[in-house]
Amino acid sequence: MEIRKKNIDRGSGFDFGRVSEDYAKYRDIYPPEFYQNIADRGLCISGQTVLDIGTGTGVLPRNMYRYGARFIGADISPEQIDKARELSLKEKMDINFLVSSAEELPFENNRFDVITACQCFFYFDSAKIAPIFHRILKQDGKLVILYMAWFPFEDRIAQRSEEIVLKYSPDWTGAGETEHPILIDENIRRYFTLTDSETYRLKVHFTRDQWHGRMKTCRGIGASLSEDAFERWDKEHYEMLKNEFSEEFDVLHYTSIAVLTAK
Repeated sequence: MEIRKKNIDRGSGFDFGRVSEDYAKYRDIYPPEFYQNIADRGLCISGQTVLDIGTGTGVLPRNMYRYGARFIGADISPEQIDKARELSLKEKMDINFLVSSAEELPFENNRFDVITACQCFFYFDSAKIAPIFHRILKQDGKLVILYMAWFPFEDRIAQRSEEIVLKYSPDWTGAGETEHPILIDENIRRYFTLTDSETYRLKVHFTRDQWHGRMKTCRGIGASLSEDAFERWDKEHYEMLKNEFSEEFDVLHYTSIAVLTAK
C-alpha cells in the first residue's frame, strides 16, 4: 500500500510492501542489547499483552517472544503482514498479526498493557492515534516508542551510502540524522506522560551483503524507486562498498527509547 505524507520525502509515495522479501532478510538488525533494554524496564515481558504498531515483518514481536509477553502485531501493508505470519509460523511462535493502520485499530477498551512502535511513529497522525492508544491501553498502560539510526556525519560507510541514496532519491528526508531523544508532540502529551527515556550509542555489525540489503530496503530506495532507477542504484552502491570497504564492518548507530504512561 502506497503511503504519502507531506512531511516525509516531500510528499513522494513509498510502499514497504514492495520490499517485504528483502525486509524480512535484511531489516532484522537490532542487536540483543536493544531488546534487553526494553525487557529490563519491565516491558514486553511475561504476563503482559502487547500491541506492536507498524510491525512490518514482525521484527520486534519475534525477537521479544522469548521474554514471554502475548503479542499482536499490526501494519498497514498486507505484504508485510503476510511475511510476518510466515516467519512467526516458521519459528513456531504464537503471534497474531493483522492488517490495519494505526489510525483505524479495531480493538476494545482496556485491551493492552503495552503498545510498542519501533521505527515507525513519525508515520502516524498523532492527533488521531493518541485517543485510540489511550482507549485500548489498560489503566497506567505504557506506550513505548523506539528508534535507531546510523550516523552519516561520524561513520564513513553511512555517509557514502547516504550520498548514493540521495543521488537517486533526492527528496528522501531520512538523511542527515544526528543523535537526539524522541520528540513527543502535544497531541500525545494530552493523553500520556513521559515517564522514562534514554538515548545511547551502539555499533551494529554487517557483512557487505547485509549492509547493501539494509540500504536496499531504505524508504528512499526499494520502497519508492522505479525498476530502472533501482537497478542503477543497486549496481553503483554495491560497487562502492566493494571498492571502498572490507567484507565485514561495524556501522555506528544510536538508539532512543521513550516510555509514556497513560494518564
